[in-house]
Amino acid sequence: MVDIVFVTGNANKLKEVQMLLAPEEGVPPPFTLTNNPLDLLEVQDASLEAIGIAKCKQAVQELGKGQAVFVEDTALRFDEFNGLPGAYIKWFLKSMGLDKIVKLLEPFSNKGAEAVTTIVYADEQGQFHTFQGITRGNIVPSRGPTTFGWDSIFEPLESNGKTYAEMEKTEKNLISHRGKAFQDFKKFLYAQ
Repeated sequence: MVDIVFVTGNANKLKEVQMLLAPEEGVPPPFTLTNNPLDLLEVQDASLEAIGIAKCKQAVQELGKGQAVFVEDTALRFDEFNGLPGAYIKWFLKSMGLDKIVKLLEPFSNKGAEAVTTIVYADEQGQFHTFQGITRGNIVPSRGPTTFGWDSIFEPLESNGKTYAEMEKTEKNLISHRGKAFQDFKKFLYAQ
């Protein structure tokens, strides 16, 4: 059985990932999942794949060759701003808060956005594998709990008018960018 390390110190993210990678009923998982809150350098790049690969390479160096490990990065791309803030959404959120992020788009009629999750997995042989999920939606004034990043300002097109924050976890996981990326990752892990 493979021991896989998820690089995160975020308890909410870990719980969500454990749900997303849980086996089907009656199927034993071919891996164990632990987490490690490694403090990795934040690579500045517009390419989510480049950021993920750089972070995963750092994690492999810190944990040692032969350790299966994955990193996950999420971006929020505004159509009006040609994809920005993108991977920098974490820093926008930290310095501006949700209301000011929404106000950025106020002068524009185009509120379209896409949420993107990129997973980079290094297997025990040191091979890197990339998985990505994208969900289209709109930026809206904050609705629902504000406990999980920017979930309360993103309304997916297929959510029947709800923000991520207003959705039940299982409902959200079916359409979310993270859910889509982890669905591909899960298929890969269970096929090994």
